Formats: sequence, structure tokens, C-alpha cells
Amino acid sequence: MMLNGGQLVARMLKKENVRHVFTLSGLHVAPIYAGCVEEGIQVIDTRHEQAAAHAADAYARLTRGVGVAIVTAGPGVTDALTGVANAFQASSPLILLGGAAPTFNQSRGSLQEIEQVDLFHRIAKWSDRVPTPELLPHYLAKAFRVAVSGRPGPVFLELAWDVLCNSADFSEDGSEGSRLPSRYRTDARSAPDPLKVEEAAALLRKAERPAVIAGSSVYWDGAWDELRRFCEAAQLPCYLNGAGRGCLPADHPLFFQHTRKEALSNADLVFVIGTPFDFRLNYGAEPTFSAASKIVQIDIDPVEIGRNRPVDVGLLADSHSALLALADAAPSQRRDPHLAGLREKEKKRAREIEEWTRSEQSPIHHYRLAKELNDVANQGDPLWVADGGNWVAMASKVIGLRKPGRWLDPGPLGCLGVGAPFALAAKVLHPERTVWVIQGDGSFGLNGMDFETAVRFKLPMVCVVGNDAAWGQIRLPQVGMFGEEKSPATLLLPTRYDKIVEAMGGHSEHVTEPSQIRPALERAAASGKVACVNVMLDPQAPAAAGAMGYAV
Repeated sequence: MMLNGGQLVARMLKKENVRHVFTLSGLHVAPIYAGCVEEGIQVIDTRHEQAAAHAADAYARLTRGVGVAIVTAGPGVTDALTGVANAFQASSPLILLGGAAPTFNQSRGSLQEIEQVDLFHRIAKWSDRVPTPELLPHYLAKAFRVAVSGRPGPVFLELAWDVLCNSADFSEDGSEGSRLPSRYRTDARSAPDPLKVEEAAALLRKAERPAVIAGSSVYWDGAWDELRRFCEAAQLPCYLNGAGRGCLPADHPLFFQHTRKEALSNADLVFVIGTPFDFRLNYGAEPTFSAASKIVQIDIDPVEIGRNRPVDVGLLADSHSALLALADAAPSQRRDPHLAGLREKEKKRAREIEEWTRSEQSPIHHYRLAKELNDVANQGDPLWVADGGNWVAMASKVIGLRKPGRWLDPGPLGCLGVGAPFALAAKVLHPERTVWVIQGDGSFGLNGMDFETAVRFKLPMVCVVGNDAAWGQIRLPQVGMFGEEKSPATLLLPTRYDKIVEAMGGHSEHVTEPSQIRPALERAAASGKVACVNVMLDPQAPAAAGAMGYAV
């Protein structure tokens, strides 16, 4: 059976159960669109290639599979570059397919022709160009294999116009032409060294003040039940970051949120599971960690083990396998005084935040908005998209997650503009859930036009803009360091973002008083439309509440 390159791409995507792809239209990649239509793969076209890449990144995270973005040549590829970099830092298996001029015109000055493959060598696991349609299925098989193996990450493939238009002889069963690749990757887990597991268990038996910090790979490896078993067996206080949020429900007796610094700095043993010693953990250094603490680090990537911080036991394994082994090996221990002390500090900090959640001030306090939002949203099974600075960081301290896979944020790169694109993927995959975008007014400006994409595809969601008319997370420390006169580029207008979404065909709410918050949120959720709730916040509230910082 003769299939052109676009059809071959679509058939390989279908083999991987990719049901949606994200793009911005470009003639260089039009044969892929036609192939996707033939195979029943929905093509969702965004308003910016960066948004397409972000949406594919979120698609990968929510399916714990592969997300695919398709972009045209030149500026299409460079526009998507930031989305690939963000996926790389977040260990998300995004595949970016980029168009290119036909091979017979390359290096002659074709439209939108630049060197593309080399752009991705430092921010992707693999970057290459496909030379012929005959090799296209095999390159795609490798792309899927590379993207999901070991530490997941993005892949870029360049597909020239003639590679997509010309045909090759392929079939599914090999009865005609060459057989399409099959069984080209494994889902086998990586078990830890039993001797290292015993070393970790021996340290645990001696520990008096242990703690667990668990990150994204617990979610990616589907290891939340194993995390719970391990923590319960050894009575370990557990802190979560990244995509690990929700892997223990907020009401679990061993879940802690507000005492991470106290627990880690005073711990005699810390299990660091699937999260690197990067800026979020102060590179493993004091005062976040004590130099005297014993460290057990679990990671699938050997390069991460011992990076920035010496470790006493390094378990090279996926989180599921490692936690399963540790749960079986962990001694059954009681740590009532240790846990009670942390819980009392946890309650004290929660009471301090709760005072702010009752604030009647106007402009509105961030914590008051977060509390109202949490109460309204958690009447169902919400899915959260976090895109912003201080407003997001403060909301994360109030919003309670009950299940894994319910919180999407940019990840370690801290890339703004993921709000609408992440929400597109979330709603496409989970139409039954209400998707809430926690949006800064600054970050709205990066990809806010893709709320029009949501309107166009009838994907209702609620964007709650925390509007302080500033790049608040930058402005507050900048003014503190350099003064008002030397702090340019940090102010915005108090723009009516709700009216922008309304103009696109959505529902709008504008909130200036605390008493207006809950009714506005409820109307937005009930509207059945893409809705924007624009809430005017106090720009000084984060500093007054001592809450400036990233939601890490």
C-alpha cells in the first residue's frame, strides 16, 4: 500500500494512541493534517506555536504518555522552542514535528528556511531530520522510544515537504510492502539494587526524625499507592513538589505542606524521591538541609544522583519499583512525638494563613481569593492549571489536592504563558472535569489569545486572573533592592481581562470586593462557557503575608 509521508506520520501517531495533536497552520506540514483527518486524530490549532508546544506538553503529562505538536518551518519551529525547553526541564515526553523546505531546494534560500535541528541539541533528548519517506516510520518509532525511556523528555524531528508528500510502500500487516514498525519499545520497570534497598532500610531503622520529599516521577511512574504504603509503614512525614502534588491527598495524616523547611533542616534522614537537588530544594544545601542529614536519593537518571549534594544511598530505579521495595523493607515504626511536633507547627502556619483568608480588605487579599476558589472548585473533581507568580504561589498553599494528576504548572523552567494551552489539553482529555486556570495578569498576556481557541473548540474552562496591575513577583523585590525610581518594566495597567475573554465569545466577571468572589466563581463555572473572573488584588499583600516566592 502506497502511503505518503503525512499518512505515515498519522498512522504512527495512531499506533501510539495519540488522539489529539496541537498546531498552528502551516503549508509545510499540511500533509500531516490530511493524514490525521483520515486516521480520526483531532487537530487542534492554536494561536501561537509556543501554545501548541505547551498544550502537547500538558497532554503528555495528563496521559503519562506522549504529546505531539506540529509546526511549520522557520518561525514556526523557533516559536515552539520555548515550549520544548519547558518540557525538557519538566521531563515531559513531547514530540515536536517541524516542517522544512523540500530537500531539492534546501540551502538555496527557501521560504522560512533556517537550520533547525541544531537548535534543539541542548534542550531535547534527540533532534534529527528524516531523509526519506521510507525511513519516516522508523524515525518516529525511535522518537517515541527516546521520549519515554529513562528520564522522559522532548524530541524534535524535521520533516521536509517532499518527505511528507512523497510515498512509500507500507502496510500494517506486511501483506503489501514493508511492515510498519511494531513492538519497538518496552514499558519494563527498572528495579533497584536489593543491597541498596537494605542499606536504605538500615538507615531508616536508626532514624529518629526522618522525612520524605517526593516529586514528579512519583506521578509519572504511577507510584502514589506505593508512596502511601511506604510512608504509612515507617510513619514518615511526606512533602510533595512538582507533578507529585496530589500523590498523597491533602487530608492524609502523613501529608505536610507548610513545614517543609523545618522538617528537612532538622531531619536526620531524608528520602529524596524523583525530584532533583535544584533551586526548589536549595541545591541540597543549608539551611534547607542539614549537612549532617543522611540522604537516600531515588532517581531513574544516574546523572541526578549525587548532583549538588552528597548522598548516602543512591537508588537507581523508577519510583514505582523503588517505593515498592522500600515499603516491603521498611521497619514498622511509631514516630508519634516527631509527627505531633510537625503537625502542631503545620496547624500554626495554617492558622496564620486562615486569618488572611477571612480578610475583608479591598483590593482583595490573595489568600481570601484562594480560599473562596478552593471551596467552590472542590465541590467537584477540579483540574488546576497554575500560570503566574505570587498569586499562584499563594494559591498553592491554600488549594487542597485530593488526587494525583490534578495540578499542572510549568515546572522547573518557570515558564509563563502555559495557562490557556495547558487548559486546552486538560479539557480535551477530561471534558467531565472543571478546569480552573489560576492566572497572573502578567502571564495572561503571553498566550491569552488561546482562550479564543478554547471558545472555538467549545472547551469550557474558568480562568481566574489575580490582577495586581504589575509583574508582582518581580516588582516587590526589585523595588526593595533598588527603589521605586530604578524599578522600570514592572507595572501593568489594571486591564479588564474578563472583557477580552467576553469579546472572544466567553463569559466575564469582574470582582473588586470580597463578597463578590464566590458568586462570580459560581456563575463562571455554571456558565458552560470559557469564562474569565478578573479579581483586583492588593499588590502589597504577598510582602505583608511573607508569601513571596515560587510555587515549588
